Amino acid sequence: MTTMESLIGLVNRIQRACTVLGDYGSGGNPFPSLWEALPTVAVIGGQSSGKSSVLESIVGRDFLPRGSGIVKRQPLVLQLHKTDDGMQEYAEFLHIPRRKFSDFALVRKEIQDESDRITGKTKMISPVPIHLSIYSPNVVNLTLIDLPGLTKVAVEGQPESIVEDIENMVRTYVEKPNCIILAISPANQDIATSDAIKLAREVDPTGERTFGVLTKLDLMDKGTNALDVIEGRSYCLQHPWVGIVNRSQADINKNVDIIVARHKEREYFATSPEYGQLASKMGSEYLAKLLSKHLESVIRARIPSITSLINKSIEALESVMDHLGRPIAVDAGAKQLAQSLDEDPELMEGRQQCAKRLELYQSARDEINSISWAC
Repeated sequence: MTTMESLIGLVNRIQRACTVLGDYGSGGNPFPSLWEALPTVAVIGGQSSGKSSVLESIVGRDFLPRGSGIVKRQPLVLQLHKTDDGMQEYAEFLHIPRRKFSDFALVRKEIQDESDRITGKTKMISPVPIHLSIYSPNVVNLTLIDLPGLTKVAVEGQPESIVEDIENMVRTYVEKPNCIILAISPANQDIATSDAIKLAREVDPTGERTFGVLTKLDLMDKGTNALDVIEGRSYCLQHPWVGIVNRSQADINKNVDIIVARHKEREYFATSPEYGQLASKMGSEYLAKLLSKHLESVIRARIPSITSLINKSIEALESVMDHLGRPIAVDAGAKQLAQSLDEDPELMEGRQQCAKRLELYQSARDEINSISWAC
């Protein structure tokens, strides 16, 4: 019997392999993108929507860079793995294999440092994702892609095109039919002005793929509430809206533990006159479980089409390699041999890339076939 962990873990492993090969849905590949065929949850929101706080609450740790202006400049693929109670939490990056981070302040620093390495501290954005895996008893099995925050104004040192560049990057993710959209909006602003909902409405007009999240419910003007939105009267989605109460900036400055903040959030909804009747379906913990269950069901439904894409790609790659020839090992001796035979370096590189991609597809096929699909 397949499990949620095995399904989401399967997609995680394929995603990591795709990134290593340069397939992260950015185009430019002669073969169909396996990355784009994989179900994902893309997290979108404006600069002040509370997006980072929602993600940190889901994880139960402070780990994301903070600051003014555009802080995140590339996608962050966040893969959460639930471990047994009592086990130490740790994180791993795809670009630093075999190194475990138990200090989450260092995780934050590494995200910032890797972003600077990729973008060259230019404040520009890059489609190359950072992969971060977190192992913790305080999470559910879930994968989220945190995209740069939508913005309306370029900060100093950035071209005016950055506003459009970010929206275009976000759009390339959320317009894909396999993408689940987590649209985050602050409750203390008019939902009609929400950057996330505006974009989600454009690419998913029926609301079939969109989960709406309202943050900052505790910061609304006295005497007002967000029930019209949460109960679907202001803007109806096919999935339920979820309300969130983030840590305040004062709590963040005081380093208030996020697990403690989760307890305060549960208490807020349980005792709220406006939201008390909805308390069981509010909060970051409920949101994480809801997304995990939905992602698992979408992956299960998409497995036949993913398998079909893999099989067709294997046939195409086999045909290409029959035409180009099989690669020889890439080492100094092989290069010297290729040069002595007047081997075209580009042809040699093409063979290597085809061989690696073929290996990826074959491995993905074998992993899918190894899972028991009995219900």
